[in-house]
Amino acid sequence: MDDYRLIADRVADDIAARRLRAGEQLPPQRRFARQHGIAASTAARVYGELVRRGLAVGEVGRGTFVRSSDVAPEPALSEPARARVDLELNFPVLPDQAELLSSSLARLLRPDVLAETLRPSTVDGTPRARAVAARLLARTGWIPEPDRIQFAGNGRQAIAAAVAALVPVGGRLGVEAMTYPVVKAVAARLGVTLVPLAMDEQGLLPSAVREASVRAVYVQPTLHNPLGITMPDERRTALAEVLTTRDLPAIEDGIYNFLRDDRPPLAALAPDHVTLVDSMSKRIAPGLTLGYLVPPAATADALAGAIRSGGWAATGFALEAATQCVADGTAETIVAAKRADAAARQRLVAQRLADFAVHADPGAFHCWWELPEPWRAETFVAAAARLGIAVTPAAAFAVGQGRAPNAVRLALSAPPPGVLASTLDTLAKLARTRPEDATLD
Repeated sequence: MDDYRLIADRVADDIAARRLRAGEQLPPQRRFARQHGIAASTAARVYGELVRRGLAVGEVGRGTFVRSSDVAPEPALSEPARARVDLELNFPVLPDQAELLSSSLARLLRPDVLAETLRPSTVDGTPRARAVAARLLARTGWIPEPDRIQFAGNGRQAIAAAVAALVPVGGRLGVEAMTYPVVKAVAARLGVTLVPLAMDEQGLLPSAVREASVRAVYVQPTLHNPLGITMPDERRTALAEVLTTRDLPAIEDGIYNFLRDDRPPLAALAPDHVTLVDSMSKRIAPGLTLGYLVPPAATADALAGAIRSGGWAATGFALEAATQCVADGTAETIVAAKRADAAARQRLVAQRLADFAVHADPGAFHCWWELPEPWRAETFVAAAARLGIAVTPAAAFAVGQGRAPNAVRLALSAPPPGVLASTLDTLAKLARTRPEDATLD
């Protein structure tokens, strides 16, 4: 899965250095294969990757050409800026997975199957969808009861439905002091006040939850976004005990559980108080959207009502597509490849940013960078943008009026590995300068 991308990286470098110029025709694929000692099928994948990156365009009957592009404005630093590199959004998509999904989902185009999937869907889905989802969501020592599983259009809608069901308008929702920005937007839309709760290096503090005046808690125990923290078992147990003692409902965001499933979810430790939320968007692809919810029996009706009233129910086609790729093992294959990809990208971070205070789980698709003095997060973000690199400041995740940490989050999944490596080098070089040097015209 990696070899052809390495070759594509070298061609991309030639384009960036203008050894290959805009409008220049690339060799026919068979000739390219002979020149590089690779199979013709590998050459086809190289060309497909170049097209996917927007570096080349194929013209029927003529061949493949280096794509024309506008010249970027001269950046503040000495190195020329390349095309925009997105380290803000985190939707990992592997080049080969479309082929896998195409094969997996082919049966959905049969008229009999398609007719069934285009009928109205319900919050509860189908018995087959629930059984397959239970297998997908299972974690160490825990398998959810299929009859408790509900479906939403995507993970964000699942979170919104859970908040709407558990916290009334004007109510207070406890969240980690650094939290997923979408939760901030959802709360504002629903008229819910967020209450920041203290954290430490192991995640949310149970004592903070015990003392908080809130109607519910939203928490990310595994691969916390943006800090990358995964709660150890002891912390999970302590937090579950507080939720049970206080009879306090919680929303457990398990969106990144697929990257690390070696810890039991809070839902296993406090099943009467925790609603687990998960989705397919990051596990498979942003265009294959389906949200999963596993609520306690006591709140299942309220949650189903929130999904219906919010218009957040899953479509039948998306439900069947997700169910099919899980049932036939395609999702498992893609997840295994993404775990390997995330680990490889974290190794690049460890190499390229070794001299800095970077915190990350070795299996995550993001990392947290505490910037060196005298940099401030907003200034660094602006300077990186002038180099064509988008990163996210800590303020986007901070809750409340306190000062945000002097840090940025780097989302690692979007750029090809070669581009990611050079981008990290550029950011490291930027961090070693002074802000006033990087902002001179």
